[in-house]
Amino acid sequence: MECGNRMPLIGEKAPSFKAETTQGMINFPEDYKGKWVIFFSHPADFTPVCTTEFMTFAVMQPEFEKLNCKLLGLSIDSTYSHIAWLRTIKEKIEYKGMKDVEVDFPVISDLTMEVSKAFGMLQPAASTTQAVRAVFIMDPNAIVRAILYYPLSNGRNMEEIKRLLIAMQTSDKHKIATPANWQPGDDVIVPPPGSCGVAKDRVSSPEKDMKVLDWFMTLKKCPESK
Repeated sequence: MECGNRMPLIGEKAPSFKAETTQGMINFPEDYKGKWVIFFSHPADFTPVCTTEFMTFAVMQPEFEKLNCKLLGLSIDSTYSHIAWLRTIKEKIEYKGMKDVEVDFPVISDLTMEVSKAFGMLQPAASTTQAVRAVFIMDPNAIVRAILYYPLSNGRNMEEIKRLLIAMQTSDKHKIATPANWQPGDDVIVPPPGSCGVAKDRVSSPEKDMKVLDWFMTLKKCPESK
């Protein structure tokens, strides 16, 4: 385990680790080479907010798979507790039309708290024995690209996590940025010009597919929608 004194930051390599999960042992990042990873922690098994989150993630898993992205969960509970909870979800829980939901992405058993500490998933002011609702999105090179934190009392927006993933993949592929509330298919932002000459040309003679609001702010149609 590469475990430093602080959580990994955006742009840094994610800590490597080996861990026991509900799908057997995993070796991160080796087992996830070439894949995006959404790595998220939850406070505890058999809790209502976490149950709604896991059901939603499980139902959306095929959508993430199409985006070349794997899901990976964690809590400071045993594998036996995880298995019992996930079986209960499948056999007994119905929520918002979701029922008979099988959670088959790996859920890490982090009884030693090593992985949680390496990723900064423990927030002592919130709880010393439960991981908060942290989300780390890593790219195919295991670089941390986004970090989201939610309090223990409030569930995450899985559609927003998916939207952010698509936005980052679109930015990487086309070298653009995305504006506030961007959705796939919306206009994207062209990087600002790096010289006075280019800035002048962009305003005076914009390319036909560009919407030049000013020299520093230019929009264009999204090259490709997922």
